[in-house]
Amino acid sequence: MSHLPLLAIFLIPAIILALATLLTWVERRLLGLWQDRHGPNRVGPGGLFQAVADGIKILFKQDWIPPFADKTVFVLAPSIGMMTVLLSFAAIPFTPLSGIAGTLNIGLLFILGMMGLGVYAVVLAGWASNSKYALLGGMRAAAQMISYEVFMGLSLLGVVMIAGSFNLHDIVTAQTHCWFILPQCLGFFIFLLAGIAETHRLPFDLPEGENELGAGFHTEYSGMKFGMFFIAEYAGIILISSLVTTLYLGGWLGPVLPAVVWFVLKTSGVVIFFILLRAALPRPRYDQLMALGWKILLPLSLLNVTATGTVLMLRAAG
Repeated sequence: MSHLPLLAIFLIPAIILALATLLTWVERRLLGLWQDRHGPNRVGPGGLFQAVADGIKILFKQDWIPPFADKTVFVLAPSIGMMTVLLSFAAIPFTPLSGIAGTLNIGLLFILGMMGLGVYAVVLAGWASNSKYALLGGMRAAAQMISYEVFMGLSLLGVVMIAGSFNLHDIVTAQTHCWFILPQCLGFFIFLLAGIAETHRLPFDLPEGENELGAGFHTEYSGMKFGMFFIAEYAGIILISSLVTTLYLGGWLGPVLPAVVWFVLKTSGVVIFFILLRAALPRPRYDQLMALGWKILLPLSLLNVTATGTVLMLRAAG
């Protein structure tokens, strides 16, 4: 038993990286199905080895650093992005026996802190590239991620108030009789929108808007450094989907099937929703995105906190 935490330290990141790589194939296949066209279907059965081929291509591409860039910061930025995402998974309780997650009493705060540090990756990448497109992308990403972290944190207060704990294991067990998506439907909606903006996925991918910024904050990146940004984004999708499952969909709770199977099924459903949004919604203007957050999501998140507190006080008084 003493070797299990050490094994998890190496096993969980390896699994997450493998799933993030596989997700690139899943996304293209789902988008092809949604748009009534062929996705990757040449390399391996159903195009399954396309992700492997892309990984090999990235490994052998020239790992170029622009001569006008700040080389140290340029190299450091994608490492920060990758590490913050992978460290966040340490607090996710995949099963009732998840050792690290079960003992981390501030697990939710730890994840929010790691996601906050992730802002440094895109800001430093945009600044160190010494490119106007990368700098604008980094500035957009910083404003977008910091702003939506406010609404994300406020949306989670209702869950914390009901469960009475920041421990994600306790939050899951508090949903034994009722998943929090029902009493916290407004918080769930806000958290989902904030999660999409936090991972800068379509339709909120304005930091990477290829039709105006080239590729945003990673315009000047190539080779494995670009690959780290690329994989970190897909790992971020898995992280947000895991949080949605843990906080609002009962985590591993479910009948008949093993706990880890329920967790994987629920998380996969949220991941598929993330992917299909890309095929269904157009990209808004940047000012519309920021207005949505500060003018609509902020009042709604405060309303959710007030309503939850009022209900809990009335229930305690009764």
